[in-house]
Amino acid sequence: MRKVQFFDTTLRDGEQTPGVNFNTKEKVQLALQLEKWGIDTIEAGFPIASPGDFEAVRAIGQAVKKATVAGLARCQKADIDSVYDAIGDCAHPQIHIFLATSEIHMRDKLKMTPEEVLSSIHEYVTYARSLFDIVQFSPEDASRTSKDFLLKAVQTAVNAGATIINIPDTVGYANPTEYGAMFAYLIENVRSNQPITYSSHCHDDLGMASANALAAIENGANRVEGTVNGIGERAGNTALEEIAVALHIRKDFYQCETNIVLNETKRTSDLVARLSGIGVPRNKAVIGGNAYAHESGIHQDGVLKNPETYEIITPQLVGVATNSLPLGKLSGRHAFQEKLKDLGYDVEGEELKALFKRFKALADKKKQVTDEDLLALVADEARQQPDCHLTALQVQYVSDGYQCAVVAIEENGQQKSASSVGSGSIQAIYNAINQVFDQEPYLTNYEITSLTAGEDAQAQVHVTIECTETHEIVSGIGVDFDVLQASAKAYVQASSLLKNRSVSK
Repeated sequence: MRKVQFFDTTLRDGEQTPGVNFNTKEKVQLALQLEKWGIDTIEAGFPIASPGDFEAVRAIGQAVKKATVAGLARCQKADIDSVYDAIGDCAHPQIHIFLATSEIHMRDKLKMTPEEVLSSIHEYVTYARSLFDIVQFSPEDASRTSKDFLLKAVQTAVNAGATIINIPDTVGYANPTEYGAMFAYLIENVRSNQPITYSSHCHDDLGMASANALAAIENGANRVEGTVNGIGERAGNTALEEIAVALHIRKDFYQCETNIVLNETKRTSDLVARLSGIGVPRNKAVIGGNAYAHESGIHQDGVLKNPETYEIITPQLVGVATNSLPLGKLSGRHAFQEKLKDLGYDVEGEELKALFKRFKALADKKKQVTDEDLLALVADEARQQPDCHLTALQVQYVSDGYQCAVVAIEENGQQKSASSVGSGSIQAIYNAINQVFDQEPYLTNYEITSLTAGEDAQAQVHVTIECTETHEIVSGIGVDFDVLQASAKAYVQASSLLKNRSVSK
């Protein structure tokens, strides 16, 4: 069977989801889990975008040992140099260069003629090939590019040294018949003295991203690009977990195999969901909460007699398993550490001490601490900013229906406090936090999620705020047994990040 490679762009295209921002520690944590999941190439980011992006891409390049690490670049020398400086010395580096080729992009965005575009592709792919052994080229908006010009652009890139050609359906315009035909056409007509890997990159604007990616594979693509949980620009990208399981379950049809470790799928999905703040819909294919639930009496009867009557995917295949080690307030550190290992986290020393302290505090309030609670604790601890955190919160009712909040925040070793009122508890808390940071961002999104069922569930709060001057959008996540505490944590995290970005600019 032929091997289909998986190229993950959760850390680059996925982070372009409005309100999603991973810090460097989170990106490294995600990259290591992606490597464990079996991803062949991890697109770590766009190094020239900012100093923070550059440092994150470099950190990932140093941490990842088995997977290839890719950096994104436009057809510009500075971009290419930035990718080389970030990952040129990592174990398995790759550069991903792109330039738009559709008429609307060339005319209205690039202000370039077709001849100028071809010349740029030749110049910068050639330059990139002088620095990298693996060069991938993407003709942006390929699905709206004329067939003849697309062939010219791809052939130019191949002649200049590109060995991976990615065909992006940038705006989710194509349907499976059209998209598959593009690959068949290019594979038949592009001439090369060395093997060329063709890759799909689809967006889900019309709900066809996964179908298009599978159509590309049917027509000769040996690589698929996408993100975990399908996050990304607008309606998102191809959900890689869907492709991985589809190729496995329908191996009889696709006749393909991959390096994906399927029982790491749910763990990878959960980590991305928590760090991005974008929950997985319960009806999401493969990893949704209802994917292995049966409510209909007829379905239940069939499943009790033989699960295969209604389950084509076993929960265990993707890593959905029952809790075999219940944890509560009487559990010791060893049991706690072993449970974390079962969940894929090998923690020791101060990190274990901090997590165990938070676990014991939670266990005093809950009857039983679930896997979801522990995963939330680990994710929340990784997201904490050591130089800025909430140290105290007090909320009380005052006259005329107002609430009063007093917050204490430690920032760079200094204690700062403020008090304010609001028409509700959350408004009062956020007004006080705004005083501490001396800024008044616009709250664009506030979401509370119950991490488990029951009245003793932990709350996860995700907030998105926008700077009223620069219109920059950042997000924060807070996890706590108390909703108000979780809300304050999330807002402090987002406010600190917004302030730091404003200072850096």
